[in-house]
Amino acid sequence: MIEKGKTNMKQYEVFELVISGERPVGSDVAVDLAAEFTYENGESVRVKGFYAGADTYKIRFLPVQTGKVSWKVTGIVQEAGEEVCEANPSGKGIVKAVGTHFEYQNGERFSPFGTTVYALGHQDKALIEETFASLAEAPFNKVRHCMFPKHYDYNHNEPEYYAFEKKEDGSWDVNHPCFAYWDHMEELIHRLGAMGIQSDLILFHPYDRWKFSEMSMEDNLTYLDYLLRRFAAIPYIWWSLANEYDLCFAKTMEDWHTIEQYVHDNDQYGHLLSNHNCFKFYDFSRENITHCCLQTAAMHRVDEFIKKYNKPVVYDECCYEGDIQHSWGNISGFEMASRFWKGCVQGAYVTHGETFYSEDEVLWWARGGKLKGESPKRIAYLRKFIEELPGALEPWDAPWMIQVLAMKDSEEAKNVPVVGLICSVDPVDLEDMAWKDAQFGGHIGEQVYVKYLGSQTCRLFFFNLPETHKYKIEVIDIWEMARTTLFEEASGNTRCMLPGKEGIAVVATAID
Repeated sequence: MIEKGKTNMKQYEVFELVISGERPVGSDVAVDLAAEFTYENGESVRVKGFYAGADTYKIRFLPVQTGKVSWKVTGIVQEAGEEVCEANPSGKGIVKAVGTHFEYQNGERFSPFGTTVYALGHQDKALIEETFASLAEAPFNKVRHCMFPKHYDYNHNEPEYYAFEKKEDGSWDVNHPCFAYWDHMEELIHRLGAMGIQSDLILFHPYDRWKFSEMSMEDNLTYLDYLLRRFAAIPYIWWSLANEYDLCFAKTMEDWHTIEQYVHDNDQYGHLLSNHNCFKFYDFSRENITHCCLQTAAMHRVDEFIKKYNKPVVYDECCYEGDIQHSWGNISGFEMASRFWKGCVQGAYVTHGETFYSEDEVLWWARGGKLKGESPKRIAYLRKFIEELPGALEPWDAPWMIQVLAMKDSEEAKNVPVVGLICSVDPVDLEDMAWKDAQFGGHIGEQVYVKYLGSQTCRLFFFNLPETHKYKIEVIDIWEMARTTLFEEASGNTRCMLPGKEGIAVVATAID
């Protein structure tokens, strides 16, 4: 007998069929249970069911269309029925890559402002609750966290649950999931989703004393089979194949391609999918990969990455605010906030992390707890600025450089200040110029132009704007979170007097 879940079918919300039945013989994963859901227009989605423990099977479906939806279950149970999918004003659907940016399925723009808590699901209940309390006050709408526990500096605790039961020889029995573990992870994902936070689920990683990273490919795919049967219908999930895939030495590049293809083929809904590097970027040009997931502090390369891949660019690791011994974990709060501005004003996205030394080894980046740094409030300020813009920013090179280079060897060049310096440089050599990453610009058509000056301490700045519109020019101090109007109306090459300090952005917004 099939029972429906507790609620009626709603657009962009998990719908569940529940079946009572004895535990399967042999594998708890490879169960013969599936359902086909068909919309009124004839489009259909076929999904696999899973065994959830306690003599219960479940089939999950994420409806994206309203109206009548018929379903037919096959396998160990054969039954059919029909539902009416209701409109859901609070539902948004899965986040998708649209061009070089992100949108929910309902068309609403989504700008990820992420953080990293690798071992979130592997802590004790008290620490998890403290982490959720921190997240409730934080600006983050995406959390990177791992399916498997993590073993590394400042992260040595033993989790309460593991993903699988063990065989007599002590190895992991991937055909027998530990249902308490999966229930626990699922609860965390839903709690995050209810807070408007996407779970960027890291499926594999190398920091491991339990040998999950050394499982055979057959076991890897069995694990993924269960994960996708169980989690794929949850809308607020991204798939990250790994944290630092290139340090997972038990896997070859061919293995990664196999895993990538398996996740893509067995996710009927098309969640976001990428892979995170340590030293070598994954090949983001691959068809299944939806966005660039980068570990690098090279914020000046945003335009290069966007042009190369024509996909959203996410700096998921650009070092962490903190004071530990590792070079990646001791940048200042100002530098963390500044890197957010450098990436975001160019149309990329940036992820936060925090690593302040603690004798109890509870560091946010690995285990959660309390946020101690100064960057989150500045990131909240930036998020508000970005989300209030009329659209998504694209990289913008200020026209003065293009104009000066075009004038090289011309008579007009003699009348341009410092042209003797600039025009002696061939454009192919610009990558070597010391100031190549000094300013970071973005624009929304001719509606909005932004320049973030980073470490430059300009007192005098020329904002080269179109003469076809009038613009309001404002100055933003990213650390003080102060916004001051410089001109109510301006156009063309406008002379701006600035505070002469680091962390200044200049914004021009069309008023006609």
